[in-house]
Amino acid sequence: MPSPTPLVNGEKASRREQILTAAAELFARHGFHGVGIDDIGAAVGISGPALYRHFRSKDAMLGEMLSSISHFLLDGGSARAEATADPERVLAELVDFHVNFALTQPSLITVQERNLANLTDADRKQVRALQRRYVEVWVRAIHDAVPGVSERQARSAAHAVFGLINSTPYNRYLDDSELADLLRRLALGALRSLA
Repeated sequence: MPSPTPLVNGEKASRREQILTAAAELFARHGFHGVGIDDIGAAVGISGPALYRHFRSKDAMLGEMLSSISHFLLDGGSARAEATADPERVLAELVDFHVNFALTQPSLITVQERNLANLTDADRKQVRALQRRYVEVWVRAIHDAVPGVSERQARSAAHAVFGLINSTPYNRYLDDSELADLLRRLALGALRSLA
């Protein structure tokens, strides 16, 4: 069975997951406000109003999408941090995980970056809490792997590395393999330079 992705949990995507995947592509391409329910429905072969059997609103779709992304990153980052006691290895695993996510999910990176303000207050609060927990996984890993780095420096470094890696939707000059290697080397080099 293939590995789950942020929006698809099984081997075959459910209709709900198909809708979220199509919505992510459309939101990334045209912006949240530039996409209507009918556009999303057409992308999955159903009428726009039929989407309401799966989601109460477009806002609910976005909320579930960004929550799914945040859960996926937190769960994946936490699993990698807990898999080994070697701080250098944890840091390398986190970088690999985030690079892979960015390269395989450019639409989700774009939606996450551009649409936090479009969430309902409750969804924004939940997504922000999950994002903070993911950052803390990185802060601990950086703090453990880089001697002498303060917690504040580690937090700033984590955000800087996210910015570097999350630039992939706009940086398609290399093939995925070359870009993955470059991003890994740049991210780890930047983090190790903190020592």
